[in-house]
Amino acid sequence: MQRRKFIKNVAATSAAFSIVPNHVLGKTHVPPSDTLYIGAFGVGGRGSGVIRGLDETKKVKFVALCDVDDRRAADTYKKYPKAKRYKDFRKVYDQHLNEIDAIMVATPDHTHAPIALPFMKAKKHAYVEKPLTHNINEARMMTNVAKENGIVTQMGNQGASSDGSREAKEWIQSGIIGKVYKVDCWTNRPVWPQGVPIPKGKDSIPKGLDWDLWLGPAAMRDYNDSYLPFKWRGWWDFGTGALGDMGCHIMETPFGVLDLGYPSEAEASCTTNWVGDFVEADYSQSCPASSIVRLKFHTEEHGHIALNWYDGGLKPDLPDELGEGETIGDGGGGSVFYGTRGILVADTYSRNARLLPSKNMKLFNAPAPYLKRIEGDTGGHQRNFVEGCLNGVETSSDFKRSGPLTEAVLMGNLAIRAFQLKEKRANGRGFDYPGRRKILWDGNNMKVTNWDKANEWVKGSYRKGWEIS
Repeated sequence: MQRRKFIKNVAATSAAFSIVPNHVLGKTHVPPSDTLYIGAFGVGGRGSGVIRGLDETKKVKFVALCDVDDRRAADTYKKYPKAKRYKDFRKVYDQHLNEIDAIMVATPDHTHAPIALPFMKAKKHAYVEKPLTHNINEARMMTNVAKENGIVTQMGNQGASSDGSREAKEWIQSGIIGKVYKVDCWTNRPVWPQGVPIPKGKDSIPKGLDWDLWLGPAAMRDYNDSYLPFKWRGWWDFGTGALGDMGCHIMETPFGVLDLGYPSEAEASCTTNWVGDFVEADYSQSCPASSIVRLKFHTEEHGHIALNWYDGGLKPDLPDELGEGETIGDGGGGSVFYGTRGILVADTYSRNARLLPSKNMKLFNAPAPYLKRIEGDTGGHQRNFVEGCLNGVETSSDFKRSGPLTEAVLMGNLAIRAFQLKEKRANGRGFDYPGRRKILWDGNNMKVTNWDKANEWVKGSYRKGWEIS
């Protein structure tokens, strides 16, 4: 099917078959089905893990499996031989729309929205891996479409279903650290190349890979081994760098605890690359090797809050209250909440909340848990989504929450790209840096107010025939 015709058909879709879950009919009625029929996209790599979590619920059936790379998808295909196999997501839409109730999308970042939105507009529930989208406009669209169609949604940031996230919220809401005024977040990512030049040369396209479909909305270019299978995360055309990869995990804790909403401003600083003595490189199509991002928010309860992000080996200042031999976070990252009465620390994925100085833990009477916990150790986040679709359970990271979280993460990336922007001076010697400034953000109107150039990154660009609407 041609892309233009496909989009037109999507826009015309007004209704489609869907199961009627227990919570709609009432528990005294027997619904047409207590099985969730799923179409899955991006079923190798991370996608295989999500599929495993969904399958462990014993309440799903995979109608169609779609992946542009037969090699990456081989194990999943073998495990579910009855599911139909596809490379092109549009064929799943054409041939199975009335057979599925939900979709799972775990493709590279730049194809999340183009794949998910048509199905969401057809009122299919959606589980989409983090970050929810590749640009801010897509995140806003996904949030709005989910609301308009009343579908169940879940972003794949598993920490949102952890006990740790709920425990941290209960502690902070108890007032133990007072009003929060600053949060430091960091990750050990990237663990793939960033801050590198555009690859030269043309490698042979691996057998079983449809390179054109893999590129999707990105501009056509020669295949190069520097992009796949994991390294695409470090290129702005496909991925969202260290912040995009881990921000929706680590920043979920402060978002869930503090109800941060849209940031009001963003500022970044990043690694500079050199290719000779006093000769600076321009690798701005690659995410930087390390970065610091400073976001500002305003909340009714806590007032102004600064959220600072560190990656690529950079870490925040260690609190003076940290004892000898103690660390903040864990090997993968973490977050530190600074309040007017104390400090709270959490590990990656919101685990292991604790107070500083650590002696305070001996004196602390934790409030009785009052936020509902999610059952299931390994597949709890996926189980939560399935129960949401079948029984109306509230999901931990529905798009009304994870959409704004993704927007804030991508606002940080917008500041990083602004910092990276280089313009050759007229004399050919060195660069000017017009984006090295505070970026002021009007979240309600989704617009940078003090530098119009940055608004080009808010909506991104799409290869002809892959536009979204």
